[in-house]
Amino acid sequence: MKVRILGALGAEINGKSIVPTARKPRQILASLALYPGRVVPVPTLMEEIWGTKLPQSSLTTLQTYILQLRRLIADALGPEDASSVKKVLATRYDGYSLHIPPEDVDVYTYERLVAEGRHAFDQGEDQRAAQCLRKALDLWEGSALVDVRVGPILQIEVMRLEESRLVAQERRIDAELRLGRHVELIAELTDLIARHPRNEGLHSQAMVAFYRSGRQASALDVYRGLRQRLITELGVEPSPQLQRLHQAMLAVDPRLDVIAGPRRTSTFDLYAA
Repeated sequence: MKVRILGALGAEINGKSIVPTARKPRQILASLALYPGRVVPVPTLMEEIWGTKLPQSSLTTLQTYILQLRRLIADALGPEDASSVKKVLATRYDGYSLHIPPEDVDVYTYERLVAEGRHAFDQGEDQRAAQCLRKALDLWEGSALVDVRVGPILQIEVMRLEESRLVAQERRIDAELRLGRHVELIAELTDLIARHPRNEGLHSQAMVAFYRSGRQASALDVYRGLRQRLITELGVEPSPQLQRLHQAMLAVDPRLDVIAGPRRTSTFDLYAA
């Protein structure tokens, strides 16, 4: 089985989709796929589907949804292997388990590549870090579970994955800035700060990319725009760290120059307290 979480929900066996069209069975499939080989308790599945207001027939209805999923799996397996359907979607203790290897789910491939990229970054291996993180981010085909109406359990997972995606983007950009790719990053960073108008990390990276490209005025404009937004919307100044980066640009601090490898940190972090 191959499962896609990073975008529209997808699940295939022998090239045939087993994703149900009905909303609640889709939620169940996504919930099980996020924890391959692990038991997802019945109460957890019920909370995902109905929240805290369970209907009287909730257990029977859940069992019906599981039966629907097993029928789709059996159809995809074909008549010769249909008898193994309960091994694929197994009943275990007080829950259900999708018995597939973690590497069959794109989330686990993504997280492995992110871990490799972060390790390479920490070791000063910027080229390898950028490659691993880019491969990880290329697995995304849209927002996580974009076509699934998520409940309280899946919502937490979707938020975690989206936050992880943003952090991976920032780390990949850090690596590429250390490799001197500031000019190539300007368009991407301009788009990212528009999508995340309060994110100081992305704004700092945009400032550095502009500054190293000989566009100091644009770098300072990025800072002024963020500062005005934070003051207007939240009544706060940018962090001391970002203020120090701003002052470093005004002072033409040589630490802002490209240094790949040995630095093992982002330029922004150089100005942490």
